[in-house]
Amino acid sequence: MRLNPGRLFAWAVLIAFLLLTIFPFYWMVRTAITPAGDIFTDSTSLVPHHPTMINFWRILGLVDAQTAREAGGSGAKINFLRYTLNSGIYSLVIAGVQTFCCAMAGYAFARLRFPGRDFVFAVLIAALMVPPIFTLLPNFTLVKNLGLIDTFAGMVAPSLLMTPFAVFFLRQFFLSVPREVEEAAVIDGAGRWGIFWRVVMPMSRGPLITIALTTSVWAWKDFLWPLLVGRGEQTRVLTVALGVFLQQSPNTQPDWTGLMAASVLSVLPVLALLVFLGKRLVQSLNFTGIK
Repeated sequence: MRLNPGRLFAWAVLIAFLLLTIFPFYWMVRTAITPAGDIFTDSTSLVPHHPTMINFWRILGLVDAQTAREAGGSGAKINFLRYTLNSGIYSLVIAGVQTFCCAMAGYAFARLRFPGRDFVFAVLIAALMVPPIFTLLPNFTLVKNLGLIDTFAGMVAPSLLMTPFAVFFLRQFFLSVPREVEEAAVIDGAGRWGIFWRVVMPMSRGPLITIALTTSVWAWKDFLWPLLVGRGEQTRVLTVALGVFLQQSPNTQPDWTGLMAASVLSVLPVLALLVFLGKRLVQSLNFTGIK
């Protein structure tokens, strides 16, 4: 491969954007392993002069309160196992149910003919232009009137069934699936549900993984809605727990090192998901409809 000036410039730009993208995460890790006493005096170095893991131990509650305070903390800790489990339930339920429902809706818009189909699809696409903050108050009022505050049902209800983008995304893929494949299944005696479940769904593995993965990441990092609805320990997710942890810090000196350590730990499950599924997602993503 010849390296001409244009190619070298393109690589330089890509590397620069890559460094800009990963630098905030690196700085988060760097702050997490920095002693609380060095966070300001050692702020100009890319590598901390006295790296330590005490910030991780104290937010996990693996040291006593006195040791945590001596390390610069407020004695606050996070029940990571409980909150990670809550975040996992919240993310997996939304991702699983929403992906399946969006697949059915997308297939219906792509293949089925019914009165008002194009109008309904146009209304669905128009919903993409509605900011989510506009629906926050109506959704909260509805969930409150149904008595679902501080329950997982109330937390997942607004996002459980579908989102306009996922329906549009999957519909565009289903339109590219050759009709001959479905016609062959009809000749073999398959009904509409059998065609969808046994033929179209296996062929749509790539787009389905894409939607499930992006939805999982979105749900994992969601903060405002779980903060409003999941108020108790039994339903509190990890992102909300980080906010509570910061509020427990002294007002004059926020526990930045502890918060960054907690943030690093909160990112690890999503990072592991991307590492294990990222390669499979790229390999299986096929928008031609045939293999």
